[in-house]
Amino acid sequence: MSSDLDTLLDMGFDKHEAELAVKESGGLQDALEWLEINQNRSHEEIVASSETTATAGDRNAELVSIQAGNQARSLVCNECCKKFRSQAQAEFHASKTQHVDFAESEEEMSALSQEEKKARLEELRQKLAEKRAGMSEQDKIDKKRNEEIRRKSTKETQDIKEELKKKEQLKEAATKRKEKQEEIEAKARIKAKIAADKKERELKAEKDKAKREGRAAPAVASAAPTAAITPSPEGSKPASAYTETRLRLQTSRGSVQKTFPVATTLYEVAAALTKETGGEVQSFTQNFPKKTFDVVDFGASLRELGLVPSASLIVR
Repeated sequence: MSSDLDTLLDMGFDKHEAELAVKESGGLQDALEWLEINQNRSHEEIVASSETTATAGDRNAELVSIQAGNQARSLVCNECCKKFRSQAQAEFHASKTQHVDFAESEEEMSALSQEEKKARLEELRQKLAEKRAGMSEQDKIDKKRNEEIRRKSTKETQDIKEELKKKEQLKEAATKRKEKQEEIEAKARIKAKIAADKKERELKAEKDKAKREGRAAPAVASAAPTAAITPSPEGSKPASAYTETRLRLQTSRGSVQKTFPVATTLYEVAAALTKETGGEVQSFTQNFPKKTFDVVDFGASLRELGLVPSASLIVR
């Protein structure tokens, strides 16, 4: 025959709580009542309450004794008239309600019938299942909330990384343009130096030849002939004099005309176009002269790219 502890364990109760219930009560019926009373308390609270039982003698002094010669069969709370089969149940009631007026009673609390025991067991099973279901549902809610927090954090991190990547690309593009311009200028200086040296050698050779032939040395031109300057049409001016430029931007949704300061970068033009049309800009193409400006050129200004005083671009 299985013991009261085995019966409680078969019902699904925690082993430590079932052992305490058997220890604090006098049988299966009292153990079930004890578990029902303590179902909403944590294991630590139950253990702490059990350890204070040794000091319960001080509270027992407040219990009212019945007449001499009669036997106490139960305890009753004079403040709420609730009856208790055991002293442990009365002590737990006192700790929960702060009631202190208890008395012994001659009235014996009748034992539960088999049907009542089964009903009580079924009720406890249902309460235990509801408690576990509630904990499981709360776990699902907590898990969903934690997942939402993780996704939001991941998206924010990705956005920051993307922004840093764009800035790094613009910085790298500006560095490449600067290096390319420096390389062009260095080559131009080298070519000019080579041309000057060649001219100097030619003049020296001419002087030496004239000297050998006994004729006068050729005259050295003091300066290169000034190129003829064609009068500019009235009202025209060099590109460097403009402060704004007009852009005609051909997108998949139609043509857009905008005016920008000449110091505006191509990246800022792309951002303004994206904000207006909602489409992501990958590059700009100029038909004449044929040239494509991609992300490497986005850090350059419209003046630096030669898009002044006006230009027509196809947006990709």
